[in-house]
Parts: sequence; structure tokens; C-alpha cells
Amino acid sequence: MNTNRRTFIQSALVAAAVPAILPGTARAQAEAPKLKGRIKQGMVRGLLGNKPIEETCRTMKELGLVCLDFTGRGDWPVMKEHGIAASIVGGAGSIKDGLNNAAKRDDWLKQFRTNIAAAAEFGWKRVLCMAGDRAGISDADGMNVCVSVLKEAVKIANDHDVTLCMELLNSKVDHPGYMCDRTAWGVEMCKRVESPRMKLLYDIYHMQIMEGDIIRTIRDNIAYIGHFHTAGNPGRKDLDEDQEMYYPAIMRTIAKLQEEGKYDGYVVHEFGAKNGIESLRKAIQVCDV
Repeated sequence: MNTNRRTFIQSALVAAAVPAILPGTARAQAEAPKLKGRIKQGMVRGLLGNKPIEETCRTMKELGLVCLDFTGRGDWPVMKEHGIAASIVGGAGSIKDGLNNAAKRDDWLKQFRTNIAAAAEFGWKRVLCMAGDRAGISDADGMNVCVSVLKEAVKIANDHDVTLCMELLNSKVDHPGYMCDRTAWGVEMCKRVESPRMKLLYDIYHMQIMEGDIIRTIRDNIAYIGHFHTAGNPGRKDLDEDQEMYYPAIMRTIAKLQEEGKYDGYVVHEFGAKNGIESLRKAIQVCDV
């Protein structure tokens, strides 16, 4: 993906290229099923290729998607015009150099102030942050540093009606050394921050790799989850029969938690589509429970 979280948090991650969208958004509209809509679905910028934001928004609406992740500020006016929400935007820190770097505390808070205010100006409600690599830092010390920064950052977020989300990533396959790599670590961090403005971006793909037991973990920790990402495992590809998770059951869990008033966010697709728009259309159907 050419435009995603790396644009906003300056990570060293280089994502694999994704097949381009098939031509003809009118065809997409004609073939798109009527969705139940219990799950508010979206995608990451670039999942269907590096298309202009206007074309991306039109295609998303035809497919029934309501939000877009990892967008640049230049995209936001067009998204607003089309009724597409920026479901999470860049905040502070990167995968390799994140909030556990105590030497950059002032830089992180400066980034939070700037990016939270920018998100709030457009009405966007979720701002991303990253823990960073361990790089010789113990998990206990890293948590203490993250909590210290986040206790100040959530005050800024609260003033702007914005929620911070730290992303859970796997350190086994894709991001060796990344600190926020288990749900328990992230939940404990949120508890110590002691604010409803601090939650986690629960990436289902990453957590399947690290710990599995997805449905139970989501149910037990939904109070600390502010956003979801999907992808098939192994390979971070389509949500199809070639991967090991049964996404309809996971989505029914999230839908039920929404109905119980325990979750009000989005589910966003972030995978390398095997067949462009057809892969995305199938993922939408799988998750429309």
C-alpha cells in the first residue's frame, strides 16, 4: 500500500504493493449487494491501488464502505464532501520509534497537540499512536514511559473530543521487537492511563499470530478497544477459505457488542487484495453479518 500509516508516523515498514482496482465504478455499483450494515466497514487508503481520493470515495460508497484509514490531510475535504469518515488518523510515534522513547517525550506531545487538533477540526474521532521497538527497553520500563506521555496526551484528546488508539502489532512475523504486541500489555497500559480517551487498535491479523483466542479476547477487553483491522492469516491477504480465521463469527461478536452499547467504532480492511475490488467485495460480504 502506497499511502497508509507509514505516511503519518514515519515508520520503516515498507508494505507490499496491492493490485489496482478493476475499471468501472458503475459495475461495482451494479454488483454491490444491499448490506445489513450492522458492522460499519471501511478500508485503508491504497487497498485498491493509489487512486485519486475522489475516485476512491465514489467506489467506497458504491460498495457500502463508510470510512477510510491512514489518509493525508489533503484527502479530508473530499472525504467530508462524500460522507466518508477518516476513521483513524496519524497521531504520534512510529512502529520503530514510538512513545517508549523517553528522549522524545516533548516531540510526541507536540505531535499529539498538532494532530489531535487537526483531526478534531474535521470531526474525526480516532488518533493513532505507536509504542515503538523494544530496542533494549524492558516491557515494564517501556510501559512506564508510554503511560507518562499518554497521561498528558489524553488531556489534549479530551479537550477535542478525540480518542487515542495504540496499535497492537505482531512481533513474531512482521514487526520484530515491537513492544505493544500483546493484548494484555496494551490493556494494562490503558488501565494505567486511566482515561476513556485511551484505547487500542485491535488488529485481528496481528493478534491471531501472537495469541489467537480472538473472540474471547475481544469480549473480555472490549472496554479498551477503539478500532479494528482485518486481514487473513497467514499472509495478510483476503478473508477467504485459504486463511485460518472464521470472520463471520468474529464479526457477529463485534456486532453484538455494538448492540449492547459496548463498542461504537469501525471495522477496517487492511490486507493485500489478491483480486482487487473483487477481494474487497467478498470481504465486505463476509463481514456483513
